[in-house]
Amino acid sequence: MNKKNYRLIASVIFLLTYALSFAQHTTISKKGEEKAPAPGKHKVMIIPFEPRMYMSEVDYAINMETKMSGKQIKNAFRDGMNEQLYKAFKSQHMVVDMIDDTVKTKKDLENIYQYLNYAYMKVPDQSNYTPPKKEKEEKKIDKGQIVVGTDNEKRFMNAKITNATLVPYLYGKYKSDIFVFVNQLDIKASNSGGPADVAAASGFRKIILHYTVYTYDAKEINSGVAEIEFPANINNPTKIINTYLSKIAQTVAQRVNLALAPKVK
Repeated sequence: MNKKNYRLIASVIFLLTYALSFAQHTTISKKGEEKAPAPGKHKVMIIPFEPRMYMSEVDYAINMETKMSGKQIKNAFRDGMNEQLYKAFKSQHMVVDMIDDTVKTKKDLENIYQYLNYAYMKVPDQSNYTPPKKEKEEKKIDKGQIVVGTDNEKRFMNAKITNATLVPYLYGKYKSDIFVFVNQLDIKASNSGGPADVAAASGFRKIILHYTVYTYDAKEINSGVAEIEFPANINNPTKIINTYLSKIAQTVAQRVNLALAPKVK
């Protein structure tokens, strides 16, 4: 082979290699890009509850009927709650579900959980919403002892962000400007009798979702509980998720959409 042909073949191989490398780089870059919402639109990020924030009194009954383990039941409701919220928001917004891609989001989820501080607060009035504030403990003297005052007002598990850089980081990486934190999921046994009623086949159980919603500038625009009752004889997680968690998700989405609607002056 003469030098001229050798150089020609070498040039062709170099060009093919460069083109293939460029094509792969372009594909990877496009796949990794996060789309931003159109002007005037929103992109909602849904953050699942931490596994430790699942409080259920009915897992025994579900296990007896489905043979699912406690971990499987917990994961089913964790995944299912996020899935229903995704569907509820998807009709009007772009949505990022942080439970979808565990390889991509695992580290970010760990960071999110690390910088959350949970506290029980009074449930806000959704008809005239204002973010709940930390309550001052009322102390009084009773028979020489200091007693912290309590009341019977309903409370929910709220989440406060303790790192000021967290939301800007998520906003920059995922282009999300609305953040829905699923703080806790409670499933109460029928008749509110606690675990003693787990096997009851009559009456109604109750699902309670605790949540907090922030904007990209860390402003709390909605929070509280969304709850629904369901018959005590339903022990199929898929049916509970599709029929009842879906309604809870719709309630949350409606409240957030209301909070995002332009205010009429």
